Amino acid sequence: MKRPFHTHTLPAISLAGLLLSSFALHAQTGPFDTEKWPATIDSKKPVHYVVTDGDFTPPGANWVADELQILSGGDQTTQDITIGGHAGKKVTGSNLNIADKSFTEWADDNVIDILVQAYGDAALLNPQGEPRNFNFLTGTLPELAFPVGGKIPVEAKNKKWNWILFRINNGLRPSDGSHFVGSVPANAQGASASGGVNGGTIRFEGVPNLIVRVVAFGAQGAFGEPEVVNLFAAPESCPPEPQTNLAGIDVHAKTANHMSVMNNGDQTVTFQDGVGPANDKRRAVRPNGNLLNFAVTDNFLGEPCNDPRAVKICVDFYDDPAFAGTQVRFGPEAYATDDKGGIAFYPADKRHDLTGSGKWIRRSWIVPSVSLKGVNVGTLTAGPRFVSENGQVFVSRFDLAVLRAGNHPLAGQDPLSNCYEDPNICTEAYGSYAELDLGKDIKNGLDVGNSGGDQEMIVAEAGPANDRRMAVRAARNDGTPGFAHTYLNFAILNEALGPSSQPNANLAICATYYDDPHLVGANFRPEVYQTDSGGLATLAFTSPSIAVKLEGSGSWRTAYWEIPNMKFLGVNQGPQAAARFVSSDKIFVTRLRYGVIRPCGPKAGINPVADCKPALDIGVKITLTADKKVRLAWPAAATGFSVQSTANLTAPQWAAVNAPSTVEGDQNVVVLSPPATTFYRLSK
Repeated sequence: MKRPFHTHTLPAISLAGLLLSSFALHAQTGPFDTEKWPATIDSKKPVHYVVTDGDFTPPGANWVADELQILSGGDQTTQDITIGGHAGKKVTGSNLNIADKSFTEWADDNVIDILVQAYGDAALLNPQGEPRNFNFLTGTLPELAFPVGGKIPVEAKNKKWNWILFRINNGLRPSDGSHFVGSVPANAQGASASGGVNGGTIRFEGVPNLIVRVVAFGAQGAFGEPEVVNLFAAPESCPPEPQTNLAGIDVHAKTANHMSVMNNGDQTVTFQDGVGPANDKRRAVRPNGNLLNFAVTDNFLGEPCNDPRAVKICVDFYDDPAFAGTQVRFGPEAYATDDKGGIAFYPADKRHDLTGSGKWIRRSWIVPSVSLKGVNVGTLTAGPRFVSENGQVFVSRFDLAVLRAGNHPLAGQDPLSNCYEDPNICTEAYGSYAELDLGKDIKNGLDVGNSGGDQEMIVAEAGPANDRRMAVRAARNDGTPGFAHTYLNFAILNEALGPSSQPNANLAICATYYDDPHLVGANFRPEVYQTDSGGLATLAFTSPSIAVKLEGSGSWRTAYWEIPNMKFLGVNQGPQAAARFVSSDKIFVTRLRYGVIRPCGPKAGINPVADCKPALDIGVKITLTADKKVRLAWPAAATGFSVQSTANLTAPQWAAVNAPSTVEGDQNVVVLSPPATTFYRLSK
């Protein structure tokens, strides 16, 4: 609740004194000292805050320390990080969710100010390095709001801690007229005890890699004005990233590409010939203790002051038979977060467990936001240092790739693309097929997911009179009044497609749905899913253009999609799921099949649901009508395709053709009246 408002009798003050005070107030502009509160704060206004590192005492009785909590879990995970001389929290998921113990304080505030101290790196900008809207999520299911808090200029990317002030509207909830932040409505669903979603109060949306040290909620004006606070110190100069992305050393071949093995301090090593099984003896190196470090020479991959980047490490190491039963583990340990001595630690549970197989293992790790400052490499540069637990692991080859981003000429390239995080995907250790057929009561590694919240689902009989089947659809508005239930979710059972730890998969999806005559024009598609981007799991979304539209044939039809880079972490569905489906209406799905197209091994390139993929190469027919129009026909089962045209093929500008399609028998048909020179294509 709001604290009592007190009136005071103001003492007499001269006009000159008033003008002087006003001038002094406006003269207080950023950038402000990050070791103390900004000079523009109002200590009398209510503020709740949390600090991860440093001495920030409440400047007044209305400022309450440790009232906020930075949450972690699901798609809003965080981890501890030391950078820029301070310990902070880094977003390792997609969102940053903040819970306020006394969230009812904001029940009558039309505006809420959010002050953060954030580290100035690429996470403040969009992937192109440009300013973007910072979106926030307020309210509880089923009534949500997504206010925009403002944009941050590119100057904020200065590799320093910065004060940043956002301002959001605290809108009114349609159902009861109360503010989105400050109360829990009667129709609230999910973890709403703190007045928001997923256990929080206000959530920063889509902020992977964001690093914060202070988060504070306040009444409007409690921290000053955004245009006064949001000014930033200039960055230190640094040479641009070089046009290189790969360094490595092959100990066995005695060759090196701008890389050497460190042999100093607590990371001394021994080189040895003849390591490995009888048919594959190699020269290799092992740590004398438990630390193994490789350094890049000549700043070949960049300077310590360059932006931290995701790096991929590929290692050939020997799984010695002597390791059987000894719990030997091997993998990345510590890495630099900046060029000032900041250190972070790679999760220990992602190291490789050696079983004593007696084989050489080749696998990779992706570590996000690594500074080339390295750990204990002196004047050289490096990626992560490796640790060998409970035994000394031999390494015959070590490669380090910097995954360039932004406008770099090598952006998006992976020079170690054939080195996989989980070698088992190149074997038959994991399944590649799962199926749910409600009409035949088949649940082969797949089932209808959890029903509730914004994905309430109904299983019922559907279909034409001569072919009724059990199927599932989104409840739409059959559930909570005012809540459009438009999502379908499916659970992967018993790790049918392999563990969640495996790298991104190429997933083919085949859905059998009822083409309801009453729902012509309605559409559905797999929409949101999780993907690994630079070593971090984040949300990804398909394009609305892949949606399948109902044509009203009154029959059961199939739809096909392929989604690359899929992690089976699920969205609002666990422990495993693929993509959540969005549906514009009550579309029934009776059968769903998943097929993983493996990139390597005996099943490389094999699509387990290839029979669902439209065979357009043998199904497209082009003819002329009697009045010299072009008639284009393709299989009706090949849903989701549209006709596009262009005037030339040298520099084609494909655009959708505004021509209706009809269904004639088992064919989609479009009749065209083309200009003199026109080229057409079917696009999905």
